[in-house]
Amino acid sequence: MTNYNLSEAAADLLWRHWQAGTRLAHVPADIRPATRAEGYAVQKQLERRSAAPLFGWKIAATSLAGQAHIAVDGPLAGRVLHETVVAGGAELPLGANHMRVAEAEFAFRMGRALPPRAEPYTVDEAVAAVETLHPAIEVPDSRFDDFTVVGAAQLIADNACAHQFVLGPATAAGWRELNLAEHPAVATVAGGNTHHGKGANVLGDPRVALAWLVNELSSLGITLEAGQVVTTGTCIVPLPIAAGSLVTADFGVLGQVSVGII
Repeated sequence: MTNYNLSEAAADLLWRHWQAGTRLAHVPADIRPATRAEGYAVQKQLERRSAAPLFGWKIAATSLAGQAHIAVDGPLAGRVLHETVVAGGAELPLGANHMRVAEAEFAFRMGRALPPRAEPYTVDEAVAAVETLHPAIEVPDSRFDDFTVVGAAQLIADNACAHQFVLGPATAAGWRELNLAEHPAVATVAGGNTHHGKGANVLGDPRVALAWLVNELSSLGITLEAGQVVTTGTCIVPLPIAAGSLVTADFGVLGQVSVGII
């Protein structure tokens, strides 16, 4: 098969498991992506199966601990599909979710597009293109039985463990004047665990994570479009969840967001 057909076949397989809530050990060897670029080629085919324009992007493995946990040497980008997103205060079905965790994240909605270019974008350039900052919660999942052993190429093909996403309201605070690296966040599961974190837990600063995503897309020939949302990775240890959980991520003056798990 051609590379396109290999990507299509791998995407078909992963999409079927995603929709059915089932898992596989790994992508079969004859269609398995072997490089990050091949993984992104598969991921691109997943986007084609969405019924709506792409909502945005996520970043996985933005901490050294997260990278060690899944045996990768750097962050991974994934697509946030429109139909996987709800607004803060809504409910999400846990369903067959295997990971069963919620993650508190800083998210940026872009005000203007950043197209591919030869020169890397600086953090200041990436931030200047942002329109609004939002508190967010990601509820990730993987289509693999053990996502810690399949490697970066297959994880990227599996959309960097993207699954469900909760976007809170745009903050009214003057976030551009804040030190987001030191900005605290608290994530709570009602009646259960509470964890504390800060922006530095995502590549040292959520703004640095945003710039990483912009440049990762640029290297792939992809434009980060105006209106798309970038969620920058968990800034707090992931919280275990179950059906009946109420998860809240509180970012202080930047606002809070919650979601009910049913």
